[in-house]
Amino acid sequence: MAWHQGGILALTYLAYTCYHMTRKPISVVKNVLSLNCSSLSPPPNFLINSTNRDTWCDWAPFDTEDAPALLGMLDSAFLFTYAAAMFLSGFIAERVNLRYFLTYGMLASGISCYLFGIARPYNIHSLWYFVLVQAIGGVFQTSGWPGVVTVVGNWFGKGKRGLIFGIWNSHTSLGNILGSLIAAEFVESDWGLSFMVPGATMGLAGFIIFLFLVPNPIDIGCIPPIPPRYRKFDATHSSDESSGIDECEHFSNDIEDRLIYRCAYREQVGVDDFASTRSETSPILSRHRRVHDHHRGNAIGFVGAMNIPGVIEYSLSLFFAKLVSYTFLYWLPLYIAATNTYGATFSADLSTLFDVGGIAGAIAAGVLSDYTGMSALTCALMLGFAVPVLFIYDYIGSTGLGINIVLLVLAGLLVNGPYALITTAVSAELGTHPSLGDNSKALATVTAIIDGTGSIGAAVGPLLAGLVSRWGGWHNVFYVLMFADMLALLLLSRLVYRDIQMYRQRRRAV
Repeated sequence: MAWHQGGILALTYLAYTCYHMTRKPISVVKNVLSLNCSSLSPPPNFLINSTNRDTWCDWAPFDTEDAPALLGMLDSAFLFTYAAAMFLSGFIAERVNLRYFLTYGMLASGISCYLFGIARPYNIHSLWYFVLVQAIGGVFQTSGWPGVVTVVGNWFGKGKRGLIFGIWNSHTSLGNILGSLIAAEFVESDWGLSFMVPGATMGLAGFIIFLFLVPNPIDIGCIPPIPPRYRKFDATHSSDESSGIDECEHFSNDIEDRLIYRCAYREQVGVDDFASTRSETSPILSRHRRVHDHHRGNAIGFVGAMNIPGVIEYSLSLFFAKLVSYTFLYWLPLYIAATNTYGATFSADLSTLFDVGGIAGAIAAGVLSDYTGMSALTCALMLGFAVPVLFIYDYIGSTGLGINIVLLVLAGLLVNGPYALITTAVSAELGTHPSLGDNSKALATVTAIIDGTGSIGAAVGPLLAGLVSRWGGWHNVFYVLMFADMLALLLLSRLVYRDIQMYRQRRRAV
């Protein structure tokens, strides 16, 4: 079973790394699209011809003073369609084979990224072409998050979920890093390749997913993890069963996960046969039957998913947390270049340190959540510390390279930690909430609701950054980001209070 779980983690990690790798090039290429070439010399070995003589670095229609607003429009075209399609994507993912769902989504996303890049060799300057390509990419990119989170949730139980998801969620930051480095490699010579190379790579990864991904343990005859809500379902059975049930109820999550991760391969004992041969006095086999029923359970609707306690609060908090994170994702290389004397390539490379901090932040948030059992409080603390760090980075980050590096890593840790925890471990926890009863298929729907709401914030953030930086300067952009983090913290206040109350109850019980 461990080999299967390791393979699932590797494949889903690869898949979502590619999703983010194809989102990142636009933030790097912005530095070149909006340059004023009149006072610059072309890079070494760049062949100027009649086609690119006047546009070897800047690119109409982004070669005017309104370039930040136009580039922000591209970000919004992607992110608003992404946010709108995410809700539908989660609904579909709950009802189809996730192997095909992820494969087609990855192939279409890779093609849309490639189409943006071919504007360079084919000399395309239509704003609406770029907007349309970005919008198409936003729709197909929504296949990624509900798909991979549901697959991982199918294979892993509750024990140490925060740590597992924290480490696994580093694919987001790794994809950003790879996307930045690949785009930076070509940005000053042929920015079209900054999109075409990641697009082709994603298409290849989609083919690998098609060949090897197993969406659910039951597909290969393995018993999936038992959600916590099934522990007491036999409480009304006869008294001769009660002692066995009580004993099962005292298992810790880790022991329970190890207990049910046993494979019943079809060539030995078929899953259906395994369920049908249970004894009425066997609580373990009865639990397994309920797992099989859980896999076949009805998919929950949007209203039912939103009624799960905590879904609305975490969704609204993620709106503002993701607003901050995606503003950095799409504008950080340009901000570094605008406030320092660094070139486009070095600014892109330096911006990857924010994502390095994001990897550490996701792991730290997951570990703290597992250790304390207080996910809301963990998010609130990190959001609270992020505000002064953003203020300091805005005012002294450009005074020296060393200071810039330290503050970028720290900002990435505090900004991306809560975002990662909410979209992974918290979403998986809410998607298997005891209030669901027999309507067990809610993981993709809950994930889509939370991440879709956050994605609306992700769409608003870069758009605001483009407009505010154009008319109010970068200091005001950072004030907007700090205010957004404070709102994200405030929206978690009721859940933080509940976490503290539950902690006090546990302490009194001890």
